[in-house]
Amino acid sequence: MDRSDLAAGMAAGMSQRMAVLPYAFLRHYRSLGISDREAMLLIHLIGYQQVEYNEFPSIEELQQVTGVSPETIAASLQRLIKEGLLGIDEYVDEEQGIHYERYNLNQLYEKLAARLSEEAEGPSGRGKVRSAPSARSRNELRETAASLAAPVKEERNLFTIFEKEFGRPLSPMELETISGWVDEDRYPDELILLALKEAVFAGKLHFRYIDRILLEWSRNRVRTVQDAKAYTQKFRGRS
Repeated sequence: MDRSDLAAGMAAGMSQRMAVLPYAFLRHYRSLGISDREAMLLIHLIGYQQVEYNEFPSIEELQQVTGVSPETIAASLQRLIKEGLLGIDEYVDEEQGIHYERYNLNQLYEKLAARLSEEAEGPSGRGKVRSAPSARSRNELRETAASLAAPVKEERNLFTIFEKEFGRPLSPMELETISGWVDEDRYPDELILLALKEAVFAGKLHFRYIDRILLEWSRNRVRTVQDAKAYTQKFRGRS
């Protein structure tokens, strides 16, 4: 087989191993606040699921196809999860006792569907299509991007500190756990870092232990670093 025949065969093979990407994603990902880098990351996730049948590629696998550092990939995944553009589903195979996860893109598709619905209705009535985003939409997007910039930078620093203590990149589930402490539980960053420090001192450096510390403090109305130090001293004084 000569080189031209080989190339023709490979080209034919490529047409069989194709990932289906919604055109709405290409048109509207920017209006959803998704950066070019995050868009490419999502495209790779879609490709892994559809072609490789790998529903939860590792950070290392994503690094190989994107050429982006593990820290940047982890931060991008966390932001997409935080913004409701990506989810992680957990499953348990009870027969084999295996716990596994998969990335869920349904939230992204739902937001794209909402964008298409808005576009179909148009600014002046049902059935009209907008040829371009309005000035108001562009301004709102700029304001959204500006409001996100500071929190993302702040959380990324929190992730970096955890990665240094653990000596490895954090998994997507661990990133989601930290995001939950910040966004849902409303723990101050300083309190989270103090709980991490307590776990290091106790020689129990894992997320469940840190979560138990934070939950114990929350139940006892510990809301600041000063409160936590006073509570810890009081607890140790009894032992």
